[in-house]
Amino acid sequence: MSPIGKIYCYPNNPRVFKILIAAHYNELEVEIAEFEIGKDNKKPEHLEKFHNEKVPAFESTQGDVYLNESGAIAYYVANYKEGTHLLGTNSKERAQVLHYILFAENEITPHANTWVNPILGITPYNKPAHNQAVAGLKKSLDILEKILLNRTYLVGERITLADVAVSTSLYLPFKLVLDAGYRKGHPNLTRWYTTLINQPSFKKVLGDITLADVAVEYTPPKKEKKEQPKKEKEAKPKAVDVVDVDEEEEKPAPKPKSKLDSLPPSSLNLEEWKRVYSNNDTRPTAINWFWENFDPEGYSIWRVDYKYNDELTKVFMSSNLIGGFFNRLERARKYAFGSLVVLGEDNANSIAGYFVIRGQEVPEEG
Repeated sequence: MSPIGKIYCYPNNPRVFKILIAAHYNELEVEIAEFEIGKDNKKPEHLEKFHNEKVPAFESTQGDVYLNESGAIAYYVANYKEGTHLLGTNSKERAQVLHYILFAENEITPHANTWVNPILGITPYNKPAHNQAVAGLKKSLDILEKILLNRTYLVGERITLADVAVSTSLYLPFKLVLDAGYRKGHPNLTRWYTTLINQPSFKKVLGDITLADVAVEYTPPKKEKKEQPKKEKEAKPKAVDVVDVDEEEEKPAPKPKSKLDSLPPSSLNLEEWKRVYSNNDTRPTAINWFWENFDPEGYSIWRVDYKYNDELTKVFMSSNLIGGFFNRLERARKYAFGSLVVLGEDNANSIAGYFVIRGQEVPEEG
């Protein structure tokens, strides 16, 4: 059997799983061209054929079809074979299948990525974005739990691309964070998911999946201590007692002190506030502690709004912007605390928040 086309992608990409599973159901072959993440080499020239240079990208064998979006590629593969059951049995079911493909891409995948990717070390962790993602994903899964109460599959009486798309978008959450306790409260969702992953076409792509027993939590990476080189033992004592100044090792220049270190002491312990905020419910515990301990002379509070809110599109992309912003504020960590959130929905959202900063003006560390 000759392949119907080629997929360019990163290894082990859940977005590609639904395409490959659809190919197995339709007894089709799709060629895989993988390239490694994080390489500095130039993008392969073949990506220039597509309307954007993102992956996954699909090129038909005949060279007459070029697709970027994983949902569109999966739909093309599912629709390739006449009489396939993957798209339902009529126009109504076909529309329902498309509905669930979009539901997976817009209401599951962005939240799942924001929750899981920091655990995998793919993107930075941001607490407000994390909390929003967890709430968003669980809301979508509660919807599925109700839908599956009286259904074996999402559309019709057989497995369709709707089941394939939604289940593969939950591949990493079920492996890492949707633990036994959560699954116990969602029996319909769990029954549906375990039924699917044990089907032969799913197993050929996903292998044997172990569901999370206990949810994996994000752990900040530990900073590795640099080992000091061991001094070699000297065979003989030094012949001279006087050290030539020119032969002394040059000491590194001391790090410049921040102007904020010279401010009068403050009664607010910023590190303690961060611990209270991280380990307790925001309301009422953390907020009450903050106002009881806030020092208006030693610290100031600033409202911030993203300057280019009109350019924001997807909510998950806005969340990633927040993560990158906090990454670049490493120098300010000692002197500031900030919380940013994404407000709104896809194609109509904004970024806003507040910062607590040492002193009465925005320092150069910010």
